[in-house]
Amino acid sequence: MTLLTNDLAPVPSVSATERADRLAAAGASWSERIASAPSSAALTYRVSGSGEGSVASAITAGKHRFLVDEPAALAGDDVAASPVEFALGALISCQIVVYRLYASALGIQVDDISVDAEGDLDVRNLFGITDEVRAGFSTIRLNISISGPETEDRYQELRAAVDAHCPVLDLFQNPTPVEISVSKE
Repeated sequence: MTLLTNDLAPVPSVSATERADRLAAAGASWSERIASAPSSAALTYRVSGSGEGSVASAITAGKHRFLVDEPAALAGDDVAASPVEFALGALISCQIVVYRLYASALGIQVDDISVDAEGDLDVRNLFGITDEVRAGFSTIRLNISISGPETEDRYQELRAAVDAHCPVLDLFQNPTPVEISVSKE
């Protein structure tokens, strides 16, 4: 695990009204764009990385750069979160985005949202001890806390919409074809 530091870029404060306006504008813009050019719905994300230190990676995603490492018990220097922690972080952040998006679309008021994730991983496969266990998470538990004035049924309606539309949740729940090539430089 990595200790938290305070060197994160500040995230601007946004009112609930501004968030709703931005989400509605983004939805309208994408709807227009896709209606006039259906192929514009297909996005390709590009991220690159290179090895650093013992087992760390320097990752570049657009204009953003971040480190990924492992704890000392997994040969790392523990200078950043591990790949599986970043995976859980990606799931959490996508859940928050999609909860906000569909709350706005469905007219469900969400005053605040937080998500905690736990993932169970058996390292015996990672270290080649056995292939009888998965290399990845065997189970992930999400605990989503929502505050607001809606009924439990409305928040469950929101959950169903998010479960059906969250891209990163889909990555965890369904196989995704991965094409791999290795080249010598």
